[in-house]
Amino acid sequence: MSTDAGKLVLRLTLGLMMLFHGWDKVVRGVDGIAGLLQNYGFPGFLAYLVFVGEILAPLFLIAGAYTRVAALLIAANMVVAILLVHSGDVFALSGTGGWAIEIQAFYLMTAVVVFLLGPGKLGFMPESRWN
Repeated sequence: MSTDAGKLVLRLTLGLMMLFHGWDKVVRGVDGIAGLLQNYGFPGFLAYLVFVGEILAPLFLIAGAYTRVAALLIAANMVVAILLVHSGDVFALSGTGGWAIEIQAFYLMTAVVVFLLGPGKLGFMPESRWN
């Protein structure tokens, strides 16, 4: 079995799953995120950057274009999400005994793995330094 096929599955999984979160922001808006940012003293318009991490970057991942940059954007998006929304849950368990931020940590670490591995040969762009 090819490691390139595994990289493709990993890219598609992370990209598609993040894209669903981005689509939710398209449909429902980013007012909640803007409010959270403002509570921390940041301008609310920065909430629109979520579209970079949850729409644009996942599309690049799916295509296999600028994969490492896209993975870093998703990782940064997840760090911000953890800090803004889930910082109180970092050392907590969920009601079923799992880590309270396991899904956020999974997205974050999957993005790190994609960054480290690169896109493989099954993508829109051949592997390069930034892909």
